[in-house]
Amino acid sequence: MIVLPNLMRAIAVVFYTVLNVYFWIVIISAVLSWVRPDPYNPIVRILRALTEPVYYRIRKHLPFTYMAGIDFSPVVVLLIIKLIEIAVVDSLYQYALRLA
Repeated sequence: MIVLPNLMRAIAVVFYTVLNVYFWIVIISAVLSWVRPDPYNPIVRILRALTEPVYYRIRKHLPFTYMAGIDFSPVVVLLIIKLIEIAVVDSLYQYALRLA
């Protein structure tokens, strides 16, 4: 049954890649929010469409993330991404190695 460990490892790698890409999207979105970019720019609109729904949920459930005019929801999202990466992706990868 060499297929199952390889499949689990592949899922872990894909999941890690998706989390890593979203991690950088959140960072780019946060940096762009400091310079007030053109809201009609297609890249800015894509970044907002990808991050604002997550930020909204964070702000709704953790209202202390917006204090004194500073939005800390990107930091919370980055921490959650790293937590998922460590807890889920590493566990999947280690489990796949044990099955091999």
